[in-house]
Amino acid sequence: MQDPLAILRSTFGFQDFRGVQQQVIDRVMSGQHSLTVMPTGAGKSLCYQVPALARPGTALVISPLIALMHDQIRAASGFGIQAAALTSADDNRQETLARLNSGALDILYAAPERASGESFRAMIGRIPLALIAIDEAHCVSEWGHDFRPDYRLLRPLLDHFPDVPRLALTATADRETRADILVQLGIPQDGLILAGFDRPNIRYHIRPRDGVGAQLKTLLGGQPGPGIVYAPSRAGTEKLAEQLGGAGRKVLPYHAGLEPQIRSRNQAAFVSSEDMVMAATIAFGMGIDKPDVRFVAHAGLPKSIEAFYQETGRAGRDGDPAEAWLFWGGEDFARARRRIETEVEESRRPGERQRLNALAALVETAGCRRALLLRHFGETPPEICGNCDNCLEPPTTVDATEAARKLLSAAFRTEMRFGIAHLTDVLAGRDTEKIRNLGHDRLSVFGIASEEELALVKPVARALLARDALRADEYGGLSFGPSARALLKGEDRLELVLPPKRQRRSRRGGVANPDGDPLFEALRTRRRDLAKEAGVPPYVIFHDSTLREMAALRPASLRALSEISGVGAAKLDRYGAAFVDTILGFREGENHVPPA
Repeated sequence: MQDPLAILRSTFGFQDFRGVQQQVIDRVMSGQHSLTVMPTGAGKSLCYQVPALARPGTALVISPLIALMHDQIRAASGFGIQAAALTSADDNRQETLARLNSGALDILYAAPERASGESFRAMIGRIPLALIAIDEAHCVSEWGHDFRPDYRLLRPLLDHFPDVPRLALTATADRETRADILVQLGIPQDGLILAGFDRPNIRYHIRPRDGVGAQLKTLLGGQPGPGIVYAPSRAGTEKLAEQLGGAGRKVLPYHAGLEPQIRSRNQAAFVSSEDMVMAATIAFGMGIDKPDVRFVAHAGLPKSIEAFYQETGRAGRDGDPAEAWLFWGGEDFARARRRIETEVEESRRPGERQRLNALAALVETAGCRRALLLRHFGETPPEICGNCDNCLEPPTTVDATEAARKLLSAAFRTEMRFGIAHLTDVLAGRDTEKIRNLGHDRLSVFGIASEEELALVKPVARALLARDALRADEYGGLSFGPSARALLKGEDRLELVLPPKRQRRSRRGGVANPDGDPLFEALRTRRRDLAKEAGVPPYVIFHDSTLREMAALRPASLRALSEISGVGAAKLDRYGAAFVDTILGFREGENHVPPA
C-alpha cells in the first residue's frame, strides 16, 4: 500500500485533507466498511479516489447515472487516474475489459442495474478489488427522496467480497434514511461518519411566486455566472428558456422529452460554459459535476427538503459564494398533496406528508432558513446564520388569524365550490352579477373583511394551502384540510410572513474575479483555449480558485507552480508551461496572453 497523504499531494496537488476525509480514508485503508454523509462540494470523490490509488487492485464505484460516471471519469483522467465505465452508452467494452483484466484500471464505474447481476459479480471476482464505493447511497433507502430499487439488490455483490472495504457516500440522508442504508448495505453502526450538512457558501432566498419570469430576470441580471433554473414541467422549461434567453443571456432547455442528441448537446454546452443558464426539469443535475455553478433557482416547489437540499447543492461546489432561490405558490402545495393521495402507495403516504409539511415550514418561516434546514437533518445549528434572506433582511410578520378565519368561513358558506378570487369579492362585499345570481350577497360573510384584511387574502390563502388548512382541487375548488379546524375554533393562530418588496439586483462583477485582476482574466483565457483544444470543460483543467492563487502568487517556474493548491503532477506536466508563460508575460509588463 502507498501513503494516502503522499498521493493527495502528488496527484491532486492538495497539501492536507479537509474535514472528515482523513477519517474516511483511514477506515477504507484499514479494510473497514463505512457510510459517509458529506455535503456536496466537500470532496466525497477524493474519499474513494485516494484509496483507489493507495490500495492494491481496482476500485469499483457504483453510480446511478451514466452522465455522472462520464463526468467523474473526465475529472479523474485530468489527474492522471486510469478510469473507465461499463455502461450501455460505452462502445469500448472490450477495451475496458482488457484494461480491467490486465490491472491497468484504477477505477471502474458501473450502474447498480449492471453491478447487481450474477455475471458481473463473476467477472469482477477475477480481479483484485481495492474497495467498493456506492455513490448517491440514499438511493438504496425507501425512506429516501430518490429511491432506486436496483440499489437494494447490491447486498449479494457486497457480501460476495466480505474482505473488500465498502464505502457508501451521500450528501442527503436524514436519520431514518441513514439507519436504512446501514442495514441494507451491511455497514456497522460505528461505520457512520457524519460531516455535517451545512453549505456555508450558499446563500438561501425564498420568495412567494409573483410573476416568476420577471423575478428570474432580476436574478439573472445580478448574477452573471452559470446557473440552473428548475421548472416543474417540460413545457415550463421551454417557456422559461425562451423568456430568459430574450434578455441576451444564453439559456437552453433540458428535459426528458427532448431528442437525445439535443439533450446531450445542451448539456455539453452548459458544462463547458462559464456563463450559460440551463432551464431544466429535475432530470438534469445529478449527472453534472460542474463546480462553478453560481446559482440554482426553483421556479416551483421541490418534492421535499431533501430534494431541495440536493438540488441547491449543485451550486458552489468549488467553495466560492453561490445562491439558491426558491419561488413558490400555494397551488404548488395543493398539487403536491393531490399527488400524494392519488399517486403514492398508501404505505409511503405518511412519510410523504411529513416531508411536505417540513417544506411548508421552510418556506413560511420568519427565522433562519439554514437553521431550519440543518435541524431537519438532526443538527443543532446557531439560530442565525447571517447568509440567508431572513437573516440578512428580517421579514415583517403580522397576525393574520382573523383574516384566515374569515376566508375559511367564506369558503364554507359558498359550499367549497369557488376559488380565491370569488371569495375575495364576497368578503369585500362587491356587487357583481355573479354574486347576486348565486345569492352570495345574502351570506353572513358578505362584506365582513376590512381593507387591511382584504390586502392579506392572497398571502393568507397561500399560507393556508401550504399548511394544509385549505386544499384546492384541479378545477380551483376549495376544501378544508386537517389544519382548518384548529384555526376556526381559535386553538391556533396564523402568523403571516410578509417578504420585503422586490428590489432590482445590481449586476455584480462576478465571483470569479472580484478584484478585476487582468492576470486572472488572462489565465482564464488561456484555460479556455486549452480546454477547447483538449475537448474538456475549463474546470477540468483548473478551478477558478487555483487560477486566483496563481494570479496572487505569480509563480515563475514549474517548481513554484507545483506549490499552488490543485496543481498535481499530471496537470503540471500537461498544462504547467502554458500557465507559467502567461504569468511571465505579466511579470515582464505584457498585459496579454503570449502565444503558446
